Amino acid sequence: MVNLGNIPANALIFGGPYSNLQATVAMQARAIELGIPADRVVCTGDIVAYCAEPAETIDLIQSWGIHVVMGNCEESLAFSEQDCGCGFEPGSSCSTLAVTWYQYADRRVTGPQRRWMQKLPRSIEFEMAGTRFKTVHASLPSINEFVFASSDSAAKLAQIREAGVDVMIGGHAGIPFGQRIDDRYWLNAGVIGMPANDAGTHGWYMLIEAVDDGVDISWHRLDYDHATSQQSTVAAGMREYGQALGTGLWPSIDILPKTEAQQTGQPLNLPPLHIQ
Repeated sequence: MVNLGNIPANALIFGGPYSNLQATVAMQARAIELGIPADRVVCTGDIVAYCAEPAETIDLIQSWGIHVVMGNCEESLAFSEQDCGCGFEPGSSCSTLAVTWYQYADRRVTGPQRRWMQKLPRSIEFEMAGTRFKTVHASLPSINEFVFASSDSAAKLAQIREAGVDVMIGGHAGIPFGQRIDDRYWLNAGVIGMPANDAGTHGWYMLIEAVDDGVDISWHRLDYDHATSQQSTVAAGMREYGQALGTGLWPSIDILPKTEAQQTGQPLNLPPLHIQ
């Protein structure tokens, strides 16, 4: 665990670069445009996954100098595991598709990059305007648990209280949301390297901003050169994921609970949150 201490102004949170170099370039440019330095940017993990530039994306993240939580993909590649450790059901479409991209990435990630990933923290904590945050890849007990807006609220609340914070920030699931549970909050910033199954070609990121009486949380679209990423991903052999970059729809919704599955193809409406 890494504790960043008090962040005085604002922070940018995003997840899942997913080997999508174009999206990561756009995310860095947006941070610069917003005036948010690297030491106030947090990635919730899964730098490497579905797209065609795994080593190049890692290089950019490293040179940028932001904070990164270890995701299941970093864990698997760092220690040369046999699969991505994504938590997909054996035999599912997601599990089958993962074989191709994981083997592709495993051939391209370098030894020094693996050693860097081995040292990534499994959680990052910080405070802003008196509000305590803890960032994990998936959930408090698991690096590959899928936590969605419709997931059990009592279980989320128990994790937040166990962590001793006001706000838990998770990733992994790929769809952004913000949820108040009693007097605590569970947030997911979304990912930049794949659409959110919302029929859009953009990714998502989250801003946390200090205000006079607390903090404001807001979600934002990240537009980027998805056509270039689509072309390279298809050419690299990940055709289904390349197509998803253009359609905004996941190649499989095996992992989705019924509620999120029924929302396939619907534009997301993410109202901002204010936390006092």
